[in-house]
Amino acid sequence: MTSREIMKAVLDFAGPERIGLTLPDPYPNDMMDGGWRGATSEPCEPRGNELRRWRDEWGVTWASLTDYDKGEVVEGAIGDWAALDDYRPPDMGRPTDYADAAAAFADDTERFRVGQMPGFVFNIARKLRKLDHYLCDLVLEPAPVARLNALVEGELLKAIDCWAHAGADAIMFPEDWGTQDRLMIAPAMWREIFKPHFQTLAGRGRDHGLYVIMHSCGKTTDIIGDLIECGIHCLQFDQPRLHGIDTLADRFGGKVTFWCPVDIQTTLQTRDAAKIRDEARLLVDRLGADGGGFVGGYYWGNEAIGLTPDVQDVACRAFLEFGRYG
Repeated sequence: MTSREIMKAVLDFAGPERIGLTLPDPYPNDMMDGGWRGATSEPCEPRGNELRRWRDEWGVTWASLTDYDKGEVVEGAIGDWAALDDYRPPDMGRPTDYADAAAAFADDTERFRVGQMPGFVFNIARKLRKLDHYLCDLVLEPAPVARLNALVEGELLKAIDCWAHAGADAIMFPEDWGTQDRLMIAPAMWREIFKPHFQTLAGRGRDHGLYVIMHSCGKTTDIIGDLIECGIHCLQFDQPRLHGIDTLADRFGGKVTFWCPVDIQTTLQTRDAAKIRDEARLLVDRLGADGGGFVGGYYWGNEAIGLTPDVQDVACRAFLEFGRYG
């Protein structure tokens, strides 16, 4: 089977010959990413102890204290709701912005092709307003929040259409919905405000025959069932132990694919080769036991989590050893 065939079989629970893998060289990586070209970020003058500051294509200003992390939003593009009337988001429906990815997809027929999205509605809207303001807005300003969310959704629908035309097999989006012990907002509020957007966006992807992959950090266990209902095929979790590996397997096994490295907050931090190896096997045995359903992952920012590559190399070798079926 090619990498593309393996990934489709994993996501469809169709009995692949092995688990999916997204590992660094010299190990297998079954996926290839495509990115939206869009506008380039505008460098800004750093302030205080900032090492970098920049403004992205959405008009959001970011800053970072290091040269390797992703930074954090320091200024939203919509500082006051009065600015929403004049705000113009980037146009995500221009086919030329997907041309490079389309060409790369056409050149590589072996691997599973993933079109990267900037998020679903929450991941973008919260930055446009800045997270602390946006969370208050959900309670205090529901009408302008609904307008902003609809504006963002419209651009994301364009992007999904473009990824389908570019030859992607899947779309992937990041939305970090959890804290360390619970959802960031009440599950009832999530279902009222955000679940309809998930249904619309994931539904558009499925209408095109695309698989839908979601990355989310934090403990989002309360809405995993909802995400499955919305049409999410695969959940990428870097902290599977936050949910409980047995919980994921017992409640959701066979219903959604999980894509995880060995837990980056707990097990990898032990630097104990035996514990890392045991968890890699547990992930395969529990999450990949339904004729598919598991992708062995790798956390690509070793420096950000205080590790050296040799620690994750133990997990890579274990995923290869234990991840072949039959």
